[in-house]
Amino acid sequence: MSEIIIEPIENYGLTITSESKKKQLFSKIGVVGAGKEGRTIINMAATAGMEVIFLDESQERIDFVMRELKKVMDHKISSWGLTSSEKKIIMNRITPTLQYEDFKGCDLVIECTRYSESGRRSTPVRKNIFKRLEEILDEDAIIASNGSTVIISELAADLDHKERCVSLYFPVSHPDARILEIVSGMYTSEEVYHKMEIFARLIKYKPHRINESNGNVSLRMLVVMINEACQILLERVSSIEDIEETFTIIYGQRYGIFRMADIIGIERLVTLMEAMFNDFGAKHYKPNPILWKLYRSNQLGVRTGKGFYIYDEDGNPVSINKNIV
Repeated sequence: MSEIIIEPIENYGLTITSESKKKQLFSKIGVVGAGKEGRTIINMAATAGMEVIFLDESQERIDFVMRELKKVMDHKISSWGLTSSEKKIIMNRITPTLQYEDFKGCDLVIECTRYSESGRRSTPVRKNIFKRLEEILDEDAIIASNGSTVIISELAADLDHKERCVSLYFPVSHPDARILEIVSGMYTSEEVYHKMEIFARLIKYKPHRINESNGNVSLRMLVVMINEACQILLERVSSIEDIEETFTIIYGQRYGIFRMADIIGIERLVTLMEAMFNDFGAKHYKPNPILWKLYRSNQLGVRTGKGFYIYDEDGNPVSINKNIV
């Protein structure tokens, strides 16, 4: 009988080694709160191949979120941007929960609590979320907040592992706005920042490094333009329609400046601009009287169906709001 030759099977790549067992970074992430911004993040991460756990306050909210996610994907299917089988695969990566414990094993959890009717988010509530997450997550897991105000250092201040905390901001959510503002706070480590650069690229966004500053870069520029457009309108120099065309045609923007304000939400803009005015003391951040008029009359943009424009049930503009000035 010929001698049996035995060679290590590892040479042929057929065994599972400790190296191959190592979990891929951002294979599983979590999202706390699934409002409009939270749903956008859930959708993007699941589409990029990540397992996503999201938490909301009730089963009714969870059912609503799942319907909204399916609605967005159905729209993509109707416009040939997605197939039915791809939708099924993406939805299978999304798991809702009512329990923080289900975030165990996540590489990253993003806090996306919804804004109140006044356009604010509760700092004590958000700090409590961060503390709950720290109790559950591994020490090297990242805890992030989705927002555009100076807050991440305050949210991280009471944690044992402050260096793991970072803030993210996704400017106006449409397919071409693929810049992710990554805000490093006073405690954020370089390692965490570089990991977030990887996350940005995994979801096909370009990372921009931001040092903590109210409004980051995108909103600091935008609110000044919105204020000036409102002043031009207030002085009756031009009409809403012509100001919008100036912004879109001459400067090549996707949306008009007033339409942009409605998408972001008048209540959020007024709150942010007041915070920026208090921080910087610069008059150009002070909300224009037109913004205050809309804010006080609860005409807040797409969310309420009326702002600078009047919207249908699907959030599509149907006419200019003629009662602004």
